[in-house]
Amino acid sequence: MTAINLILPASGGFNPLELTGLGNALWTWVIFLLTLPFAWKVILGPVTRALEDRDGRVTEAIQSARQASEDAEKARAEVEIKLGEAQAGAAKLMAEARERGEAREREILDSARAEAETMRERAHGEIETAKEQALAAIRDEVVDLSLAAAGQVLQRRVDSEDDRRMVGEMMGAAFGGGESAGGSGA
Repeated sequence: MTAINLILPASGGFNPLELTGLGNALWTWVIFLLTLPFAWKVILGPVTRALEDRDGRVTEAIQSARQASEDAEKARAEVEIKLGEAQAGAAKLMAEARERGEAREREILDSARAEAETMRERAHGEIETAKEQALAAIRDEVVDLSLAAAGQVLQRRVDSEDDRRMVGEMMGAAFGGGESAGGSGA
């Protein structure tokens, strides 16, 4: 007997070498199980590593996106804080500028008032001086006219220094009384 005859049953039972029926299924499983480690190593290993690498990159991208979002939120908060500080600083500068402007305006107005008062006083003094000069000129003219009139009345020349002084005193008394009356009325 041969070795095959010992393995194979003599009566029509299961024949694993027969490729129909259960023999075909048996050999398919045997080949599958024998090639499974090779297929796992050669085909599924690189595919699995590629998928794991991709999952790792996706996880890193998600973490990076979360970190970027947190950083952006922090930056936005800092910008809002700085914007608030800048607005507060601008408001403070505007208030200070307004205060300086108002102070400068008061200084200018005070200076203008003081200058106007000085000019008014100077003008008043100049008016008084001009008034006194005009009165003195009128007195001199009245003295000259009075001496000329007296000279015609007396039929002689009246213009000595003594005559001038006497007429000047009379005119001064007349204008002096008029000045005090005019000065108190004005």
